[in-house]
Amino acid sequence: MSTPSLALADSATMLRRNLLHVKRYPSMTFGILVMPVVLMLVFTFVFGGALEKSSGGNYIDYLTPGMMLMLPAYLTVSVAVSITTDKTKGIVNRFRTMAISQSSMLAGQVVGALIQALIGVVLMVAVALLVGFRPNANPVEWLAVFGLIGLVMFAFSWLGVAIGLVAPTPEAASNMPFPLVMLPFLGSGLVATDTMPVGMRQFAEYQPFTPLTETLRGLLMGTEIGANGILSIAWCAGLGLVGYVWSMSRFRKQVA
Repeated sequence: MSTPSLALADSATMLRRNLLHVKRYPSMTFGILVMPVVLMLVFTFVFGGALEKSSGGNYIDYLTPGMMLMLPAYLTVSVAVSITTDKTKGIVNRFRTMAISQSSMLAGQVVGALIQALIGVVLMVAVALLVGFRPNANPVEWLAVFGLIGLVMFAFSWLGVAIGLVAPTPEAASNMPFPLVMLPFLGSGLVATDTMPVGMRQFAEYQPFTPLTETLRGLLMGTEIGANGILSIAWCAGLGLVGYVWSMSRFRKQVA
């Protein structure tokens, strides 16, 4: 087999290992996938009546696209903790002695998180439909929605890998991504940015989750996307590249 084929096979093996961990220790993954759904229900039934004016219509229709982006943010924590756990328990050193692609462990984590994110999105959409979410997207637009979620998850997974390689303990790894987890709340996911104070509005408009949310909202609900689609792809490409380069650089230093 060629070197790329071996690397692909090793990454598939690491992906199976990652999915087995999910099966054997489902509590953390279950919590990460369910928590965004719970938050969506809380905002809908507790705050939805008060926030409906800012959304210009049925609040669950406005809220769901933004809450879908909570899944990549929460799963970044899971990736970081998994990487740090492997590092501190000596699993990385054990893999160093084996004839495998050294980066396959990282690739397996990223693809595993991507699969979990897509499952989480399906769960969230199903619950949202049950409580009144009524998108008007066609099949192509639904494919674009899942494609964008996958792109976001891919980019944020590499950031999670980088954080996991830097963090000294799993506890530190669970806390370091906190700013990423908060960003969806500080964009247009919950309320329109024009209802915010000036400084907060400027921050919301220029952080990555606002164009991502507006792109998903446009695909699902038919609102104007404008330049948000291009900005979303640019943010994902930039963050993914930073995370990948940082991860590989740090990983090579640790296995050298």
